[in-house]
Amino acid sequence: MPRRRQRPVAGSGSDGTEDSDSSADREQTNSSESDGNAAAKRQRLTRASMRLSQSSQDTPDLKAAGDHDESPPLTPTGNAPSSESELDVSSPNASLDEGQAKDPAGRESDKDLSHRPKRRRCHETYNFNMKCPTPGCNSLGHLTGKHERHFAVSGCPLYHNLSADECKVKANSREKQEEEMKGREEGNSRHATRHQTPTTKQSRYKEQVAEMRKGRNSGLQKEQKEKHVEHRQTHGNTREPLLENITSEYDLELFRKAQAQASEDLEKLRIQGQITEGSNMIKTILFGRYELDTWYHSPYPEEYAKCVWKHPPGDEVYRKGSISVFEVDGKKNKIYCQNLCLLAKLFLDHKTLYYDVEPFLFYVMTEADNTGCHLVGYFSKEKNSFLNYNVSCILTMPQYMRQGFGKMLIDFSYLLSKVEEKVGSPERPLSDLGLISYRSYWKEVLLRYMCNFQGKEISIKEISQETAVNPVDIVSTLQSLQMLKYWKGKHLVLKRQDLIDEWKAKETKRGNSNKTIDPSSLKWTPPKGT
Repeated sequence: MPRRRQRPVAGSGSDGTEDSDSSADREQTNSSESDGNAAAKRQRLTRASMRLSQSSQDTPDLKAAGDHDESPPLTPTGNAPSSESELDVSSPNASLDEGQAKDPAGRESDKDLSHRPKRRRCHETYNFNMKCPTPGCNSLGHLTGKHERHFAVSGCPLYHNLSADECKVKANSREKQEEEMKGREEGNSRHATRHQTPTTKQSRYKEQVAEMRKGRNSGLQKEQKEKHVEHRQTHGNTREPLLENITSEYDLELFRKAQAQASEDLEKLRIQGQITEGSNMIKTILFGRYELDTWYHSPYPEEYAKCVWKHPPGDEVYRKGSISVFEVDGKKNKIYCQNLCLLAKLFLDHKTLYYDVEPFLFYVMTEADNTGCHLVGYFSKEKNSFLNYNVSCILTMPQYMRQGFGKMLIDFSYLLSKVEEKVGSPERPLSDLGLISYRSYWKEVLLRYMCNFQGKEISIKEISQETAVNPVDIVSTLQSLQMLKYWKGKHLVLKRQDLIDEWKAKETKRGNSNKTIDPSSLKWTPPKGT
């Protein structure tokens, strides 16, 4: 019997042909088989054809490497149609030969997929139905200059009054500066000592920065003011205000660098799935008369209702003027404390505890008016802390930031530690904003103590007992202020009069502010047990 040439099967080997000598021999030896065996074999052929059909339907446009461009279209089973001279479709044995030829090809196609063309792959989190919310933006480009698309205002070049090309240029410039900075740091680290004085280059750079910052408070000229006002009237809140000429170029560049870094961090979180654009992503909350844009994602349930409380539950332990502090037990008011934690997650990146609130006490600061007590901020602390942490989580609401309320919350936490006759410290790690607030508070406490100190020798232990600040925090603050020196085997605390005078000037300029905690207004006794 002449050798029959088989058409290549989609998904077959690289040569696209099969030797059918063994098939022809089997056809001659099996011609006397019964109809029952033939029916069983045809059933196996049908199953094999179905598998090949599914494989061919997944990749209908693929061709074997040996095919020409003019090859006929594939049939649903994966083969090109054969003429009657090549294959007698009415012969059951011929069908058997075809099935036996397809089965090895099908099994081989499962192993060798190198012939398939590479498909365009997109990141699974890229939903191309999403659009940037900025009016007139086509979602192309990114503030970091590292991505081709963006879907949020934080990465929109148009919102930041830039173009996609400008963002790429700025990104390249920042990368070069970072490489130069790393090279300088590696060079300096080779000769670094524990108490190294600034080098000549560092001193010269500091002078250059001071020179660049001289004119940052000069104010805007008339034409510049008109340009800023026109931009604001034209775009409103859909664009970032113009930032040029309101500060020095050095400070503006630092701000742009921080913006790009924050946008890159948000993009990483979005790609990892920690930030989603689904229905549960709360972007704005209405809080009293304020409309607040959220900073981070909070795992709120699908159903949540409007808060109807006029004041926090629990006991009011402090009141002076319009400022009050309520002590709320996480075990007695579980739902309220859980909602407070979920609200805090909208503005705190590293907060992870939302529902296990029973071991904690919450101290909620409010500002009262004729409509009720409005949440200013809060901090939580463990009922029984083995490490004497006096704060587990602390938050000041965005509308009350930079008004002194953060320091009031910190001062109140140390006031409670004094009443308990303990030395306290915040739980680590601190967030970026929390670290800035605590360092500022510790600096103010130490300078006030130094200003009022009349003795000859200062003891860190005495400072800790009087202020309730942990000695470790005192030492780190003294080191940052360059007030702690090691001389002849002893650590000495230096009383820097220049820092004290600077602090006095700020206190005088601040005047009699009501943003201070009055210990006499506290009505509180330490809770016993849990």
